[in-house]
Amino acid sequence: MDRVTWSHLGHAVHTVQQHPEQDTADRPALLLVHGFGASTDHWRHNIPVLAQTYSVHAIDLLGFGRSAKPAGLNYGGALWRDQLVGYVRERIGRPTVIAGNSLGGFAALAAGAALGSDCAGVVLLNAAGPFSDEQKPPQGWGAIARQSIGTALLKSPVLQRLLFENLRRPATIRRTLNQVYVDKTNVDDWLVESIRRPSLDPGAFGVFRTVFDIPRGQPLDELFAELTAPLLLLWGIRDPWINAPGRRSTFQRHAPKATTEVVLEAGHCPHDEVPHQVNMALLQWLEGLKSAVGPTNADLLAKGVK
Repeated sequence: MDRVTWSHLGHAVHTVQQHPEQDTADRPALLLVHGFGASTDHWRHNIPVLAQTYSVHAIDLLGFGRSAKPAGLNYGGALWRDQLVGYVRERIGRPTVIAGNSLGGFAALAAGAALGSDCAGVVLLNAAGPFSDEQKPPQGWGAIARQSIGTALLKSPVLQRLLFENLRRPATIRRTLNQVYVDKTNVDDWLVESIRRPSLDPGAFGVFRTVFDIPRGQPLDELFAELTAPLLLLWGIRDPWINAPGRRSTFQRHAPKATTEVVLEAGHCPHDEVPHQVNMALLQWLEGLKSAVGPTNADLLAKGVK
């Protein structure tokens, strides 16, 4: 696995790459995008498996992980969409399937819509983002904060700092992960440290303050309408942050008709909680793209992914 630094808007972006030994010219590349507060490290159980047959890239969004956290950037959907589009066109250079979890799902969908024919597919794992006809509060850290101290108080820089310091404590990180992982086996010290470490960077607090109401950008239904590539929805159906059953129903009303869905007994981060099941579902769907005769949604749900 190679760690490579790329530059976007003059800022350092951390990426990870792993490629199979055999030629993959007949297959799309994969780009994996983490969620809020996470990084390329969150794909630890996916990259080695997927890279046996596909060229796999993972990227730290600006403001997160090992990527730069400069002041003055307009953190949000447009920035991360353009970052992903730039990476696909400048560094991958061929049709790419973009997979994203939570906030990363929102960015992946926006990038997939913008890339047009350069996007070979989009995979959303419990994706964040609003639809046009709803005004939902942000999920994740933002929801936790609002439940704790209320929206108005969050405008205070002092309280923001206190909240930030609490959220990056190892005990708080572990407690939060335990809330959103059904099977807590993979909530280990390594994962906690991978989330805590970037929060110690000098610009981390500034990013935290500016992205509190993310994601910003086009509503999901508009992005679905612009997307021309195949779409796979992977649901950790017991996700307490997004009311996954209700969220899934909303997605079904707006997503393209040819969308494939796989439902898993997992929480907000199924790729790390049940990586074997996610890897199997993703590889099966990718094989369908390659052959142009993929399994139907009904087939996948009937078989389950064990």
